[in-house]
Amino acid sequence: MERLYNPQSSIDSDTPEQLAAIILGSAKAKSLDGILHDALRAIRLHLGMDVAFVSEFADGRRIFRHIDTHLDTPPIQVGCSDPLDESYCQRVIDGRLPELIRNAALVPAALELPATIALPVGAHMSVPIRLRDGRLFGTFCCFSFTADPTLQDRDLVMMRVFADFAGQQIDRHLAVERHRNEVRERILSVLQSGMHRIVYQPIHSFSRQRIVGLEALSRFAAPPPQPPEVWFKEAGEVGLGEHLEIAAVTAALNDLGRIPSNAYLALNISPLHVVSGALAGALAGHPLQRIAIEITEYVAISNYEDFAAAVAPLRAKGMKLAVDDAGAGYASFRHILKLKPDTIKLDISITRDIDTDRTRRALAAALVRFAQETGSQIVAEGVETRSELAVLRELGIDTAQGYLLSHPQPLERLSRLFDPTH
Repeated sequence: MERLYNPQSSIDSDTPEQLAAIILGSAKAKSLDGILHDALRAIRLHLGMDVAFVSEFADGRRIFRHIDTHLDTPPIQVGCSDPLDESYCQRVIDGRLPELIRNAALVPAALELPATIALPVGAHMSVPIRLRDGRLFGTFCCFSFTADPTLQDRDLVMMRVFADFAGQQIDRHLAVERHRNEVRERILSVLQSGMHRIVYQPIHSFSRQRIVGLEALSRFAAPPPQPPEVWFKEAGEVGLGEHLEIAAVTAALNDLGRIPSNAYLALNISPLHVVSGALAGALAGHPLQRIAIEITEYVAISNYEDFAAAVAPLRAKGMKLAVDDAGAGYASFRHILKLKPDTIKLDISITRDIDTDRTRRALAAALVRFAQETGSQIVAEGVETRSELAVLRELGIDTAQGYLLSHPQPLERLSRLFDPTH
């Protein structure tokens, strides 16, 4: 095969590091498979070899993890393995074979290996891949069926550059996998051990002078200490988002019978789990007219038609739909326009300092007017001072929640707030 490398070409003026950077410049946007495939193809074409591969050493075997070749029926396959002691790779690592072999038929130690004749192996290059902590991962290799006397030490330097690059990418991938496994174990421990509880924040109506709803909020006792939204975000990243969210929904629904019948239960849920049908399954058998689900500004809805179709049967049976965090960003306004919610929850970024900020008052007033035109209800979140509450009521907002009114608490501590004698 003709080599792409030409000593007289402009590439020759580049260092191996520069050439690797040019070839792999877009690596950040690719998966590990894509990155290493590009690296193997680049070095194979550059050297004019038949096969290039990345191997991993594990349990006494050489495992082929990534392969590039022009052959229709390559002699090795991804995922296959062979005994490490019978490989070129091991002999290169322990010094019995050189990293650069121009003609394996002229190297006695290479002729000891059956593959040298069986494949056959002509030219061969192999360099170790080491991780950041110095551990040997495996090798970065390429070979051709015919000898190549034109291979140079410069080519070996190029191989080492690509092997170092591969090691960095593999190390980063392994670190991500370790983190994912740790997170997954944490989430599973929460699901299995019950180190997760529900607290409730009352939603007050001033005209009716009572609590009209309770928003269910999750709290986690398991380490590490981090906000609930981080727990749910991480659960989603490791494929356990639905399990954790439905566990929280189920725990709150189990308390519904202890909540006065004139108050509704507000549940936070990802649109993804609405569309999947998981929410409908969790709500089966419960009085939907006493339940509201809240869709947050921070959760994307990829297809509003699918979401609306999934939630329509539930709304038809009385379930309410609320858009949370209204005013926090563009997504909440899209949610409002597309979903036509029963409730619009004014974000704390609007209610905070609304008593001293004209812009916040103007935005809140506009949302109140919009709600009046569309038949929605406004609930102000994050109310913390009496002056904020006074301005909200002047704007016509009758329903609110926040630390001024009540902190989130276990349901048993809220019972006195429902007692008409208190």
